[in-house]
Amino acid sequence: MVAVSGGIDSMALLDMLAHMPGLDVVVAHFEHGIREDSDADRELVGRAAKRYGLPFIYEHGNLGAGASEAQARTARYDFLYRVKEQANADAIITAHHQDDLIETAIINILRGTGRKGLSSLRSTDDILRPLLATPKHDLYSYVSSHPEHDIIWNTDSTNKSDVYLRNYIRHHLIKGLGEAGRELLLSYVEQASETNPLIDSLLLHDINANTNEQGLDRQWFIMQPYDVSCEIMAAWLRAHTIREFDRKLIGRLVIAAKTDMAGKTRDINAGYLLKVNKAHVQVVQRSPS
Repeated sequence: MVAVSGGIDSMALLDMLAHMPGLDVVVAHFEHGIREDSDADRELVGRAAKRYGLPFIYEHGNLGAGASEAQARTARYDFLYRVKEQANADAIITAHHQDDLIETAIINILRGTGRKGLSSLRSTDDILRPLLATPKHDLYSYVSSHPEHDIIWNTDSTNKSDVYLRNYIRHHLIKGLGEAGRELLLSYVEQASETNPLIDSLLLHDINANTNEQGLDRQWFIMQPYDVSCEIMAAWLRAHTIREFDRKLIGRLVIAAKTDMAGKTRDINAGYLLKVNKAHVQVVQRSPS
Protein backbone atom coordinates (compact mmCIF):
# COMPACT_ATOMS: atom_id res chain seq x y z
CA MET A 1 0.00 0.00 0.00
CA VAL A 2 1.51 3.30 -1.09
CA ALA A 3 0.75 6.55 0.72
CA VAL A 4 0.24 9.28 -1.88
CA SER A 5 -0.27 12.92 -0.92
CA GLY A 6 -0.32 14.37 -4.44
CA GLY A 7 3.08 16.08 -4.21
CA ILE A 8 5.94 15.31 -6.57
CA ASP A 9 7.62 12.88 -4.14
CA SER A 10 4.70 10.50 -3.75
CA MET A 11 3.48 10.89 -7.35
CA ALA A 12 6.94 9.91 -8.62
CA LEU A 13 7.00 6.95 -6.23
CA LEU A 14 3.52 5.88 -7.32
CA ASP A 15 4.65 5.92 -10.95
CA MET A 16 7.72 3.80 -10.12
CA LEU A 17 5.64 1.23 -8.27
CA ALA A 18 2.90 1.16 -10.90
CA HIS A 19 5.49 0.20 -13.53
CA MET A 20 7.03 -2.58 -11.45
CA PRO A 21 5.86 -5.97 -12.78
CA GLY A 22 4.25 -8.41 -10.40
CA LEU A 23 3.57 -5.85 -7.66
CA ASP A 24 0.01 -5.44 -6.37
CA VAL A 25 -0.40 -1.85 -5.20
CA VAL A 26 -3.19 -0.11 -3.29
CA VAL A 27 -3.17 3.71 -3.34
CA ALA A 28 -4.04 5.44 -0.05
CA HIS A 29 -4.63 9.17 0.38
CA PHE A 30 -5.41 11.03 3.60
CA GLU A 31 -6.98 14.45 3.16
CA HIS A 32 -6.07 16.27 6.37
CA GLY A 33 -8.69 18.99 5.95
CA ILE A 34 -6.15 21.65 6.89
CA ARG A 35 -6.16 23.52 3.56
CA GLU A 36 -9.21 24.75 1.64
CA ASP A 37 -7.70 23.45 -1.61
CA SER A 38 -6.96 19.92 -0.34
CA ASP A 39 -9.84 18.45 -2.38
CA ALA A 40 -7.68 19.00 -5.46
CA ASP A 41 -5.02 16.65 -4.06
CA ARG A 42 -7.54 13.86 -3.50
CA GLU A 43 -8.94 14.30 -7.00
CA LEU A 44 -5.45 14.27 -8.53
CA VAL A 45 -4.42 11.09 -6.70
CA GLY A 46 -7.72 9.44 -7.53
CA ARG A 47 -7.30 10.17 -11.24
CA ALA A 48 -3.75 8.81 -11.18
CA ALA A 49 -4.83 5.60 -9.44
CA LYS A 50 -7.58 5.13 -12.03
CA ARG A 51 -5.12 5.71 -14.89
CA TYR A 52 -2.78 3.08 -13.45
CA GLY A 53 -5.69 0.71 -12.82
CA LEU A 54 -5.04 0.59 -9.05
CA PRO A 55 -7.47 0.50 -6.09
CA PHE A 56 -7.86 3.90 -4.39
CA ILE A 57 -8.81 4.44 -0.74
CA TYR A 58 -9.06 7.86 0.87
CA GLU A 59 -10.36 9.53 4.00
CA HIS A 60 -11.14 13.12 4.96
CA GLY A 61 -9.58 14.07 8.30
CA ASN A 62 -11.18 17.50 8.79
CA LEU A 63 -8.42 18.56 11.21
CA GLY A 64 -8.85 22.27 10.60
CA ALA A 65 -6.40 25.03 9.72
CA GLY A 66 -4.92 25.18 13.23
CA ALA A 67 -3.77 21.55 13.32
CA SER A 68 -0.12 21.00 14.22
CA GLU A 69 2.39 18.88 12.29
CA ALA A 70 2.21 16.27 15.06
CA GLN A 71 -1.60 16.08 14.92
CA ALA A 72 -1.52 15.73 11.14
CA ARG A 73 1.09 12.99 11.30
CA THR A 74 -0.80 11.02 13.98
CA ALA A 75 -4.08 11.21 12.05
CA ARG A 76 -2.37 10.24 8.80
CA TYR A 77 -0.63 7.17 10.21
CA ASP A 78 -3.78 6.06 12.06
CA PHE A 79 -5.49 6.06 8.67
CA LEU A 80 -2.62 4.29 6.92
CA TYR A 81 -2.45 1.48 9.46
CA ARG A 82 -6.23 0.98 9.21
CA VAL A 83 -6.06 0.82 5.42
CA LYS A 84 -3.10 -1.57 5.58
CA GLU A 85 -5.21 -3.96 7.64
CA GLN A 86 -8.30 -3.40 5.51
CA ALA A 87 -6.41 -4.09 2.28
CA ASN A 88 -4.42 -6.97 3.83
CA ALA A 89 -1.28 -5.25 2.56
CA ASP A 90 2.22 -6.49 3.38
CA ALA A 91 3.48 -3.00 4.22
CA ILE A 92 2.95 0.74 3.90
CA ILE A 93 5.27 2.42 1.39
CA THR A 94 6.02 6.12 1.81
CA ALA A 95 7.91 8.60 -0.37
CA HIS A 96 10.25 9.93 2.30
CA HIS A 97 13.54 10.80 0.60
CA GLN A 98 17.03 11.91 1.57
CA ASP A 99 16.03 15.55 2.09
CA ASP A 100 13.29 14.39 4.50
CA LEU A 101 15.90 12.32 6.32
CA ILE A 102 18.16 15.35 6.80
CA GLU A 103 15.27 17.60 7.85
CA THR A 104 14.03 15.06 10.38
CA ALA A 105 17.51 14.64 11.85
CA ILE A 106 17.83 18.42 12.31
CA ILE A 107 14.35 18.69 13.84
CA ASN A 108 15.15 15.94 16.32
CA ILE A 109 18.50 17.52 17.22
CA LEU A 110 16.71 20.81 17.95
CA ARG A 111 14.11 18.98 20.04
CA GLY A 112 16.78 17.24 22.09
CA THR A 113 15.90 13.66 21.17
CA GLY A 114 19.57 12.63 21.25
CA ARG A 115 21.07 9.72 19.33
CA LYS A 116 17.70 8.07 18.61
CA GLY A 117 16.43 11.11 16.76
CA LEU A 118 19.20 10.83 14.18
CA SER A 119 17.97 7.43 13.02
CA SER A 120 14.22 7.81 13.60
CA LEU A 121 13.31 7.99 9.89
CA ARG A 122 14.01 4.53 8.51
CA SER A 123 12.31 1.50 7.02
CA THR A 124 10.66 -1.02 9.35
CA ASP A 125 8.74 -4.25 8.84
CA ASP A 126 5.49 -2.25 8.54
CA ILE A 127 6.72 0.88 6.77
CA LEU A 128 9.01 0.77 3.74
CA ARG A 129 10.84 3.93 2.72
CA PRO A 130 12.71 2.99 -0.47
CA LEU A 131 13.75 6.55 -1.38
CA LEU A 132 15.74 7.47 1.73
CA ALA A 133 19.00 7.43 -0.23
CA THR A 134 17.47 9.53 -3.03
CA PRO A 135 17.85 13.35 -2.97
CA LYS A 136 14.73 15.27 -3.91
CA HIS A 137 16.32 16.72 -7.04
CA ASP A 138 16.63 13.14 -8.35
CA LEU A 139 12.85 12.80 -8.14
CA TYR A 140 12.47 15.88 -10.35
CA SER A 141 14.97 14.28 -12.72
CA TYR A 142 12.94 11.06 -12.76
CA VAL A 143 9.77 12.95 -13.68
CA SER A 144 11.45 15.01 -16.40
CA SER A 145 13.11 11.92 -17.89
CA HIS A 146 9.76 10.11 -18.24
CA PRO A 147 7.49 12.61 -20.02
CA GLU A 148 5.57 9.73 -21.57
CA HIS A 149 4.32 8.79 -18.08
CA ASP A 150 2.55 12.17 -17.81
CA ILE A 151 3.27 12.54 -14.06
CA ILE A 152 1.30 15.46 -12.65
CA TRP A 153 1.55 16.74 -9.09
CA ASN A 154 0.22 19.49 -6.85
CA THR A 155 2.26 21.78 -4.63
CA ASP A 156 1.04 22.03 -1.03
CA SER A 157 0.43 25.73 -0.35
CA THR A 158 1.41 25.29 3.32
CA ASN A 159 4.94 24.31 2.21
CA LYS A 160 5.69 28.02 1.78
CA SER A 161 4.90 28.92 5.39
CA ASP A 162 7.74 29.15 7.91
CA VAL A 163 5.19 28.68 10.70
CA TYR A 164 5.95 24.96 10.45
CA LEU A 165 9.38 24.03 11.81
CA ARG A 166 10.11 21.63 8.95
CA ASN A 167 9.48 24.35 6.40
CA TYR A 168 11.75 26.79 8.23
CA ILE A 169 14.53 24.21 8.28
CA ARG A 170 13.99 23.44 4.59
CA HIS A 171 13.98 27.09 3.54
CA HIS A 172 16.75 28.46 5.76
CA LEU A 173 19.01 25.69 7.08
CA ILE A 174 19.19 22.97 4.45
CA LYS A 175 20.19 25.39 1.71
CA GLY A 176 23.05 26.66 3.86
CA LEU A 177 24.47 23.20 4.54
CA GLY A 178 26.04 22.77 1.13
CA GLU A 179 27.04 19.39 -0.24
CA ALA A 180 29.78 18.90 2.36
CA GLY A 181 27.38 19.68 5.21
CA ARG A 182 24.79 17.25 3.82
CA GLU A 183 27.36 14.48 3.55
CA LEU A 184 28.62 15.09 7.09
CA LEU A 185 25.13 15.01 8.59
CA LEU A 186 24.24 11.90 6.59
CA SER A 187 27.38 10.20 7.93
CA TYR A 188 26.18 10.91 11.49
CA VAL A 189 22.75 9.47 10.60
CA GLU A 190 24.35 6.33 9.16
CA GLN A 191 26.59 5.92 12.21
CA ALA A 192 23.60 6.28 14.55
CA SER A 193 21.65 3.73 12.50
CA GLU A 194 24.46 1.22 13.01
CA THR A 195 25.23 1.87 16.70
CA ASN A 196 21.76 2.56 18.12
CA PRO A 197 20.54 -1.07 17.96
CA LEU A 198 23.64 -2.23 19.87
CA ILE A 199 23.29 0.51 22.50
CA ASP A 200 19.57 -0.25 22.86
CA SER A 201 20.32 -3.94 23.36
CA LEU A 202 22.88 -3.21 26.08
CA LEU A 203 20.53 -0.79 27.83
CA LEU A 204 17.64 -3.27 27.84
CA HIS A 205 19.92 -5.99 29.18
CA ASP A 206 20.91 -3.80 32.14
CA ILE A 207 17.34 -2.60 32.69
CA ASN A 208 15.99 -6.16 32.73
CA ALA A 209 18.76 -7.25 35.11
CA ASN A 210 17.75 -4.50 37.54
CA THR A 211 13.96 -4.76 37.27
CA ASN A 212 11.53 -7.02 39.10
CA GLU A 213 7.77 -7.08 39.63
CA GLN A 214 8.09 -4.03 41.90
CA GLY A 215 9.78 -1.91 39.24
CA LEU A 216 13.22 -0.55 38.42
CA ASP A 217 15.83 -0.82 41.16
CA ARG A 218 16.14 2.75 42.44
CA GLN A 219 19.55 2.43 44.10
CA TRP A 220 21.07 1.05 40.91
CA PHE A 221 19.51 3.90 38.94
CA ILE A 222 20.70 6.55 41.40
CA MET A 223 24.29 5.31 41.05
CA GLN A 224 24.34 5.90 37.27
CA PRO A 225 25.83 9.13 35.85
CA TYR A 226 23.21 11.66 34.75
CA ASP A 227 23.72 11.16 30.98
CA VAL A 228 23.56 7.37 31.36
CA SER A 229 20.43 7.74 33.53
CA CYS A 230 18.78 9.73 30.73
CA GLU A 231 19.50 6.94 28.24
CA ILE A 232 18.16 4.36 30.71
CA MET A 233 14.99 6.38 31.36
CA ALA A 234 14.31 6.83 27.64
CA ALA A 235 14.86 3.12 26.93
CA TRP A 236 12.67 2.19 29.91
CA LEU A 237 9.82 4.38 28.65
CA ARG A 238 10.10 2.84 25.18
CA ALA A 239 9.91 -0.61 26.79
CA HIS A 240 6.54 0.54 28.18
CA THR A 241 5.49 1.60 24.62
CA ILE A 242 5.87 5.28 25.53
CA ARG A 243 7.62 6.90 22.57
CA GLU A 244 6.55 10.55 22.53
CA PHE A 245 8.88 12.48 24.83
CA ASP A 246 11.64 15.07 24.68
CA ARG A 247 14.87 15.62 26.57
CA LYS A 248 13.27 18.05 29.03
CA LEU A 249 10.75 15.42 30.14
CA ILE A 250 13.47 12.78 30.41
CA GLY A 251 15.57 15.14 32.56
CA ARG A 252 12.64 15.85 34.90
CA LEU A 253 11.87 12.15 35.30
CA VAL A 254 15.52 11.27 35.96
CA ILE A 255 15.83 13.90 38.69
CA ALA A 256 12.51 12.78 40.20
CA ALA A 257 13.57 9.12 40.21
CA LYS A 258 16.83 10.00 41.94
CA THR A 259 15.64 12.60 44.48
CA ASP A 260 11.87 12.42 45.15
CA MET A 261 10.49 11.21 48.45
CA ALA A 262 8.86 7.78 48.44
CA GLY A 263 5.21 7.93 47.36
CA LYS A 264 5.66 10.84 44.97
CA THR A 265 4.26 10.60 41.42
CA ARG A 266 5.22 12.58 38.33
CA ASP A 267 3.37 13.07 35.04
CA ILE A 268 4.76 11.25 32.00
CA ASN A 269 1.85 11.82 29.61
CA ALA A 270 -1.93 11.60 29.51
CA GLY A 271 -1.84 7.85 30.08
CA TYR A 272 1.09 7.19 32.42
CA LEU A 273 2.73 8.33 35.65
CA LEU A 274 6.15 7.79 37.16
CA LYS A 275 5.75 6.49 40.73
CA VAL A 276 8.73 6.75 43.08
CA ASN A 277 8.96 4.24 45.93
CA LYS A 278 11.72 3.79 48.51
CA ALA A 279 13.50 0.97 46.69
CA HIS A 280 11.93 1.00 43.22
CA VAL A 281 10.59 3.28 40.48
CA GLN A 282 7.50 2.31 38.50
CA VAL A 283 5.71 3.36 35.33
CA VAL A 284 1.99 3.09 36.14
CA GLN A 285 -1.13 3.73 34.12
CA ARG A 286 -3.37 6.56 35.23
CA SER A 287 -6.66 5.54 36.81
CA PRO A 288 -9.66 6.23 34.55
CA SER A 289 -11.28 9.53 35.51
